[in-house]
Amino acid sequence: MQAFEKQRKYMLRAIELAKKGIGFAAPNPMVGAVIVKDDRIIGEGYHRKCGELHAERNAFASLTESAEGAEIYVTLEPCCHYGRTPPCTEAIIENKISRVFIGSRDPNPLVSGKGAEILREHGIEVTEDFMREECDELNPIFFHYITKKIPYTAIKFAITLDGKIASYTGASKWITGEKAREHVHSLRGYYSSILAGIGTVLADDPMLNCRIENSHQPLRIVADKDMRIPFDSKLCMTAKEFPLLIACCNADSEKKKTLESMGAEVVILPSFYWGASSRAVAPCEGRGSIPVDSQALVPIARQIFRGLLDVGFRNIHTFVHHQSEDFNAGMPTDLAFRLASRQVIMEFLEEKKGDGWWGDP
Repeated sequence: MQAFEKQRKYMLRAIELAKKGIGFAAPNPMVGAVIVKDDRIIGEGYHRKCGELHAERNAFASLTESAEGAEIYVTLEPCCHYGRTPPCTEAIIENKISRVFIGSRDPNPLVSGKGAEILREHGIEVTEDFMREECDELNPIFFHYITKKIPYTAIKFAITLDGKIASYTGASKWITGEKAREHVHSLRGYYSSILAGIGTVLADDPMLNCRIENSHQPLRIVADKDMRIPFDSKLCMTAKEFPLLIACCNADSEKKKTLESMGAEVVILPSFYWGASSRAVAPCEGRGSIPVDSQALVPIARQIFRGLLDVGFRNIHTFVHHQSEDFNAGMPTDLAFRLASRQVIMEFLEEKKGDGWWGDP
């Protein structure tokens, strides 16, 4: 095996490790590290959870022998500042690593090239941008958040090819297949929060939790201007098990106390976010309202830097329309949508129904 192929194999392993931090590392980036000596992996690790050891230090903690003279493959530039944990550059220097392969560059002003520079100053060979494209794919949300300081959002919805999201009676439960629903739960495990309007809550009584075993549970946020959420809703009944935040404007003090006693957090927002301007609120005609202004999401989400919107179709249109006018604010919107239809020609249906993304004909 050629040297480059071996190096690529080790970085791919670091990427694989980094993905184990999905949902848990946030708001920190997902990072993986692999230590190699004499073409053998002697240590590896990843950033498991915000506030805990970084990938490099976890890799050193797992060493099976001395790392002196070894190489380390890291998906993101090692940090060089004191935060909740000591600098990873110090650990690399102390363990006498001879060469460092870095995938992504860290846009954090506290790092941003300084980590690689410190390593070089200590006589360590540094190779930057190694498999950068693959490593960058790990943390587009972190890169956005650290540079823009506002939430990164994705809108999840499912529609039929003729533009419907449910039957006209409202009786339909799903229009997508099992595979699509599994994907929805993987999204919930990936994002830090999920936001729904009160209309969706009243109509569907959703749980909005992630049902994948051992996955991260998102903060469930309900945009509920007049605090109409029922005490016996699944969201309220499970508030002590799964985190719930209710954002409102007109708060009943007694109902607020009851919701808080059930485990929910209630945030009262200024009326500006609920109709003072067309850019602040998406009207919803029976499906509630959601704040759509970029800045409106900041006080709702607090320190949450990425959220998954699960909203009515008119809200989707309004949100995308307003955000497209406000892209200079730096708030991109990912659209995670699934198609299902009963009006597709038979050949197309036969081709697609087996993959699990489509409802039954």
